[in-house]
Amino acid sequence: MHPKTGGILESSLYVSDLPRSARFYQEIFGFRVISDFGERGCALEAGERQVLLLFKKGASRAILSPHDGDGELHLAFAIPSAELGSWELWLQANRIAVEERRTWELGGSSLYFRDPDRHLLELATPGTWPVY
Repeated sequence: MHPKTGGILESSLYVSDLPRSARFYQEIFGFRVISDFGERGCALEAGERQVLLLFKKGASRAILSPHDGDGELHLAFAIPSAELGSWELWLQANRIAVEERRTWELGGSSLYFRDPDRHLLELATPGTWPVY
């Protein structure tokens, strides 16, 4: 039998303008910085026992760290079904375009939009996956 995990603890995004991206996640999602790595990046509390790492593209290469990446990535954030309308209004009030709205066959809904580095972000309600 394989060893167990407790789920995904942290996810990383690689950004071109660290202060701009940190501000985006703080202002739009209410995430708070829990660790600052200086010009290299920061860690944000993204939920209970969940960490979103923001790294400046290329900044870790100078210290021979394996943390670096490029390209448009995707993250989904879980939201209660009752908050979907509030999120749509919040995104609109913050001039963030929703690229797609989708209803899933299990009954869940998703909103898709982009962060300042064009990472695709999703807000997903229960019923998106068999496990959620």
